[in-house]
Amino acid sequence: MNSSSSSNKTSVPEAKEAMNRFKQEVASELGISLKEGYNGDLTSRQAGSIGGEMVKKMIMKQEEQMSGK
Repeated sequence: MNSSSSSNKTSVPEAKEAMNRFKQEVASELGISLKEGYNGDLTSRQAGSIGGEMVKKMIMKQEEQMSGK
């Protein structure tokens, strides 16, 4: 990966909108308000909370699928 490429690009472009909806949903659950587009005014704690909760939910979903639930 070269230094000019962004690390937050979606690997599957068709999934971009679904990931944005997921991020909005998680932020809402955490009581954090997101705007369309740039959200650079979030604190590191807020941004980390959103990302961390997204990863937690994705892992839980994958574990459920792997266990046959």
